[in-house]
Amino acid sequence: MALAACAFLTALAGACGAGYTGAAPTSAPAARGNQAASAATVWLCRPGQADDPCTGSLRATVVAADGTRTAKDAPADSGAVFDCFYVYPTVSTQPSDNATLQVQPSEISVAALQASRFSQDCRVWAPMYRQRTLASLLKGLGADPRADDVAYTSLLAGWREYLDQDNHGRPIIFIGDSQGAAMLIRLLAGQVDHTPSLLARTVIAILAGGNVTVPVGATVGATFGHLPLCSATARAGCVIAYSSFPSQPPPDALFGRPGQGVSLQSGQTATSGVQVACVNPAAPGGGTTDLDPYFPGNTFPAGQPPITTPWVTYPALYSAACMSSGGASWLQVNTLTTGVRPVVTETLGPAWGFHAEDINLALGNLVSDVSAAEAAYTDRHP
Repeated sequence: MALAACAFLTALAGACGAGYTGAAPTSAPAARGNQAASAATVWLCRPGQADDPCTGSLRATVVAADGTRTAKDAPADSGAVFDCFYVYPTVSTQPSDNATLQVQPSEISVAALQASRFSQDCRVWAPMYRQRTLASLLKGLGADPRADDVAYTSLLAGWREYLDQDNHGRPIIFIGDSQGAAMLIRLLAGQVDHTPSLLARTVIAILAGGNVTVPVGATVGATFGHLPLCSATARAGCVIAYSSFPSQPPPDALFGRPGQGVSLQSGQTATSGVQVACVNPAAPGGGTTDLDPYFPGNTFPAGQPPITTPWVTYPALYSAACMSSGGASWLQVNTLTTGVRPVVTETLGPAWGFHAEDINLALGNLVSDVSAAEAAYTDRHP
């Protein structure tokens, strides 16, 4: 059970496969107490906060298929006029069904891993929330609705405080993965989708591994009534949602099939007439395009010269396209020429696919999607 639990957590944290250890791109500070800007919300990431894991060096080593290495810089934009609201995936190993609000190294690491590169385009806000822990999820993703409600209520409180005290009318990008995506689906459906003032300020929503659903062949409906799927690169007010697999998800897949797995955490149980959404982060308009992956530099495989930058990226290593077959919809990720570079694998088996790497496999593309959506939003709101 201990080994299974460890593997389960690693996958939900978005940090396994291909020999990756799940370490943050930079050394994570030790756990900190319930530091908060108010009595209500504890902030994992907040503009101007000391030891903010959503800021830091974005310098990367680009490793080509022949092993050639070049350095690449990507400075953060401290003057960004956009906010990113990030909700992290399952990382808590606390023994209770719901985590406390104490910031632990696991939350710090995953925020650096998934959210920090978006600081190129936005100010990143990430509230701590009483997420369902590993101990709770081992009972089954749909086995504890009360714990799901506790997690969502906690996130909702952080969202409301951010909106009331910190947002000041700024446009917002939403980013979530796995349990974080499930919580954001509930938040967007309940608080944003039917609120014209918030819809108007929604730049883009990135919901990876969360099983957003739409009517078969449609781009809006089912999960959201007014937030459509993105159908072009430079479009604002839309959703990028996907789950990545190397082949068609099996019947017991936790992602890519409606009414299964993480769907239950966001209250989505319908299966008739709907499909799980897939928007290719590398080509929102459709087609097959190379992915732009980013992983921590300290996870380059042993036996090779170490990577000395916080990040490493592998151009032309993967391509991706959205596929639909056999009742499943998924982001098909194919491995191209590898050379000396490591590749991701289905560490926990076909039912999980590449869920653990959903964000990092396409992190460069997602940052570009945010930048393009911001430009489209600015054109629409000069």
